[in-house]
Amino acid sequence: MKRFEWSLRLKGFPIKEAKKTLRLIESYDEKAYANFLSRQLRSIVQFHLENTPFYQELCNGVDSNNWNELPVLTKANLQQPLKDRLSNKYTEKTVHQHKTSGSSGTPFSFAKDNFAHAMTWATFMQRYAWYDIDLNTSKQARFYGIPLDKKGYYKERLKDWLGNRFRFSVFDLSDAALETVLKKFKHTKFDYINGYTSSIVQFAKFLERKNIILKNICPTLNVCIVTSEMLFEADKQLLERQFNIPIVNEYGAAELGLIAFQNKDKQWLVNSNHLYVEILDDNNQPLPYGETGKVVITDLFNRAHPFIRYELGDIGRLSKASTLQQPILEQLTGRTSDIIKLPSGKMAAGLTFYYVTKTVMDTKANVKEFVIEQTQLNTFLISYVAENSLTNEQKQAVQLAVDKYLEPNLKLVFEQKEVLQRQNSGKLKQFISSL
Repeated sequence: MKRFEWSLRLKGFPIKEAKKTLRLIESYDEKAYANFLSRQLRSIVQFHLENTPFYQELCNGVDSNNWNELPVLTKANLQQPLKDRLSNKYTEKTVHQHKTSGSSGTPFSFAKDNFAHAMTWATFMQRYAWYDIDLNTSKQARFYGIPLDKKGYYKERLKDWLGNRFRFSVFDLSDAALETVLKKFKHTKFDYINGYTSSIVQFAKFLERKNIILKNICPTLNVCIVTSEMLFEADKQLLERQFNIPIVNEYGAAELGLIAFQNKDKQWLVNSNHLYVEILDDNNQPLPYGETGKVVITDLFNRAHPFIRYELGDIGRLSKASTLQQPILEQLTGRTSDIIKLPSGKMAAGLTFYYVTKTVMDTKANVKEFVIEQTQLNTFLISYVAENSLTNEQKQAVQLAVDKYLEPNLKLVFEQKEVLQRQNSGKLKQFISSL
């Protein structure tokens, strides 16, 4: 029985029609796809100009026939009641409603019409099938957060049952908790792992300490898909080594669905089925392939709520090998809100600091996890979890790396903790700026 597809249809999401539309889009040659994209962009803009007062106001005085003049929609624009942003063709009772996790620091509620939501799931099904995963039948080991209120908790557990997945808590990553996770893998025929990068990496480090290869105790495992957080190359190598299965990098957002997914040729293919991805400069002008800028995305089908030239809050780059039909995400640097500001006036992505520090702390110390908070222009608090405190020599090694890759005379404050504070979603925000 196609339990998962059945559950989508039961909730009113036309998954059959979406899969049919997806097959049609996939059949287009380059010219036909360009025509399709042009039609969809014009159509979604025109629809919201005619039916969505929220978007009409945003576009007031703008030449809507000039794509590059259309406003870039920011999360700040969405900090108002959902009912005030909906198309007048829909109500809060006739749409799929959800909330973002707030990992960008700007959480909000959003909506999708049923067909747009079905297109999201049709694309997930298509991409996962590249690795022989069938969402109807493949058993998932899920490392995600879960609401702790009774209603939210049982709602997610029901969705887990319908999705044929078992959810592990990401709020407790102690050795005792991970021992329980390991036992579940020993007795369950999981087909794949999916979840937050940082939590899965902690499980891999636990396996490394115990000298265990996960595939040896759970032979049915075929692939691990990490999402929602950055995957560093050193962590990917650790996962490959301790799991002995392919590691696939997924990039998505609750309000848009699947944005990019790694294929078997290690290319991070952008979802061009129902999204149009642009890379813009600070003046909201498009950048050519190969240049780094703001990730801005348009949902081609969502008529309930406009996501037109929506600034996701990430910084990325499309490969020069990209085409309109097959864009390739070459690099995802981090969030625009995670910017380090330095006394010299220099600015850098927060994950640059994290990566430099991580390299030293992973090679010279047994540090399980850490986060960095910029508390002043020249001061950074490094909170870390480790069995033993960092030595003065190890702290000095971190300082030297920061001097080299950022700038000298930055003050580092180290604080050892038993556990790091995670967001309500269970994600670990790796860099925080308090400036």
